[in-house]
Amino acid sequence: MMETNFWLIRHALVDENARAFLYGVMDVPLCEPTLLEQAPMYRALAARLPRPATWLVTPLSRTRRTAETIFAHGYPAQPLQVEAGLIEQSLGEWQGLPHAELPPRLALPKHAFWPLAGHEKPPGGESMAEVIARVGEAMERLAVDHAGRDVVIISHGGAIRGAVAHALGIGPDNALHMAVQNLGLTRLEHTPEGWRVVCVNELPGY
Repeated sequence: MMETNFWLIRHALVDENARAFLYGVMDVPLCEPTLLEQAPMYRALAARLPRPATWLVTPLSRTRRTAETIFAHGYPAQPLQVEAGLIEQSLGEWQGLPHAELPPRLALPKHAFWPLAGHEKPPGGESMAEVIARVGEAMERLAVDHAGRDVVIISHGGAIRGAVAHALGIGPDNALHMAVQNLGLTRLEHTPEGWRVVCVNELPGY
C-alpha cells in the first residue's frame, strides 16, 4: 500500500454567540470579523497546502465555508467531498446548553481541558471514546480509498483529536490533552508500516 498524506485543518472560529453554549454538531455560523482579520493565515494555508489534493469537508457549513475562504486567498478552488465520519462530537441533548449549566448533569468529573471526560456520554450523543472509534474507522477507509495521494480535510477539534488518538493508539482522556486551534494544521501519514504523526496544531503564518 502506498503512503497517503492527510492534512487536517480545524474550521475557522465560530460566531461569538455560538461560543456561549455547547454547540457540538449544531450548524452554527463563523465569526465574520475574524474571517477578515485572519486573512494572512488563510493566505499562508493556501500557499502551504499540497497541489494537487483531494478536499474533504464535513456536513456542517463551517467546514465548507473555511475551505472556500482558503480558496479565496489563493488555493485553486476544488470540488468539496462530504465525509460524515469526520464530523464533530455529538453532544446530544446537551447541545444548546450554556456552559455553566453542564456540570450538574455530568456522571464523571470533567476533563481538565474539555467540558466532558473522555468516557462521558451525553444523552443522545457520543463520548470521546466513540468519536475516536468513528474517526479511526473513517481514516482507515480514506487511507485505502485515496492511497498514494494528498488529502486535505477541513474538520473539527474533536474529530482531529480523534484522528491523532487513532494514529497513536491512545485513549480519550489522553487525546483531550491535545490543543487543536482554529485553522491549526495537523498532518498524518498512513504508510505500509502504519500511522505516523508528522505535526499537530501547526499555525499558518507563525
